Amino acid sequence: MFEQLSDDELSRLLASATLRRVPVGKAVFEQGQPSTHFFLLLHGRLKVTQVTPDGQQIIVRVVHPGDIFGFAKALQRDDYPGTPLAAAESLVVCWPTEVWGTLIEQIPSLAINAMQTIGQRLQEAHTRLREMATEEVERRLAHAVLRLIERAGRQESTGVRIDFPISRQDLAEMTGTTLHTVSRILSAWEALGLVTGGRQKLLVRDAEGLRALAEDGT
Repeated sequence: MFEQLSDDELSRLLASATLRRVPVGKAVFEQGQPSTHFFLLLHGRLKVTQVTPDGQQIIVRVVHPGDIFGFAKALQRDDYPGTPLAAAESLVVCWPTEVWGTLIEQIPSLAINAMQTIGQRLQEAHTRLREMATEEVERRLAHAVLRLIERAGRQESTGVRIDFPISRQDLAEMTGTTLHTVSRILSAWEALGLVTGGRQKLLVRDAEGLRALAEDGT
C-alpha cells in the first residue's frame, strides 16, 4: 500500500508508527477487541482466525510481509473482526487508528492505495466464497495450497515449500472442511507425487499437476 509514496511521505507516515515483535503463537489483537490501531506486517506470517457464532474456528486469511491488516475502520467497525496469530516470529508496524484522517490529508495518494488494497481483499474473499459454494473439497484445498505457494513459496530442489508452519488442521479451517478430509486428500496427493507432507510442513512437488486438479478436478 505504501510502495508509491515518496521518501518524504514515508517519513511522515513513520513518524506516528511504532514497532512490535510478535512471538510464535501470540496474537497481535483479539477478535472483538476495540479497534485502536492498524498494522503493517514487515516480517513473518500471521494466520487470521475467526470464531463463528456457533463456536467454530476458521482461518479467514494469511497475512504476508507487506500486507496491511487490522484496519477495522475501513469496514465501518469499532472492533476487530478476527484474531491474527503469529505462525512464525513476526514484526509489525502499528499506527493509532485516530491518525488515519491526518495521514490521508497529508498524503492523499494513501487513501487511493488503501481503497485498492481493500478492493483486493474483498476480491480474495469473494473468490473463497465462490469456491466454498461451488467446488468440491479437493479443488478448494488445491486452490488454497496454490495461493499459499504463490505468496509464501520457497523454491527447493524438489519443489516449492510453504515457508511457514502450516498444519492439516489449518488447511481444514481455511477450506471449511474437517481434519479427516484434509488428511485423506493429502495422503492421496502424496501417493500421486503432487506433495510431500511433514510435521506442519508442506512441499509442493508438482505445482502444474496441482493446478490442473484445481482448475478441472482431474
